[in-house]
Amino acid sequence: MTEYALEVSEAEIRRYRMMADRARTLEGGIWRSAGIVPGATVADIGCGPAAVAVQVAAVVGPEGRVIGVEPDGSARAAARQLIADSGAGNIELREGTGTDTGLEPGSVDVALMRHVLAHNGGHEQAIVDHLASLVRPGGAVYLVDVDGTALRVLDADPELADLHERYVELHRRRGNDLQVGLKLRQLLERAGLDVELHEGRYLIAAMPPGVRPPSWAARESLLGAGLAVEDDVRRWEAAFDRMDAAPARPTTFAPFFVGVGRRR
Repeated sequence: MTEYALEVSEAEIRRYRMMADRARTLEGGIWRSAGIVPGATVADIGCGPAAVAVQVAAVVGPEGRVIGVEPDGSARAAARQLIADSGAGNIELREGTGTDTGLEPGSVDVALMRHVLAHNGGHEQAIVDHLASLVRPGGAVYLVDVDGTALRVLDADPELADLHERYVELHRRRGNDLQVGLKLRQLLERAGLDVELHEGRYLIAAMPPGVRPPSWAARESLLGAGLAVEDDVRRWEAAFDRMDAAPARPTTFAPFFVGVGRRR
């Protein structure tokens, strides 16, 4: 699989938790229709620090079960801590990838994957095919991903203008598709699923102080790829610090897409 670009950090975990809270609020109706309901078994593939898994665990309740699958050791360590802090006793954490989860075929009600496909260029269809194999007849694959080329931030510090451009270039060089959210219907159909939903939304939100975008979490990858030098990182960090101290909060406009496919 493609190397993941985003470093797990306290700032990144805060962003994940904020996104998870909003996902439960904004997508609650879709969760229910897909089968994320009390008593369900849900696999969260590429769960990262388990921010969404914790929210799903609260929905499925003590009679339900959440299986978090994550390949990165540092993300699993963060997930274990977040799960412990949440008190959720119905989450199991496993090591695995999007094409090799280690889960039994037909063993879950919903296979969930959020913001992972854009980081796995060339493997998107293989991943969705594997997810489709995990769900029981009548179960669903639930995908969320982005059009990362269309992200906009109002009132951002001008010194950050090149950060996102370089982040997009990093993904291009890695063969990743930052517009994969547009293709969720195709991926689900090619996996043999009946597509019940493919819709796009725009998340419009003020960026809280201390929260950083994915491009900042990828700074070590940018350095490693020769797309940034240490002076760039210091310049960007100073810009974020200025934004944190500014009375007017910058507003993020982030397009994302939800796709739900049902197994016959």
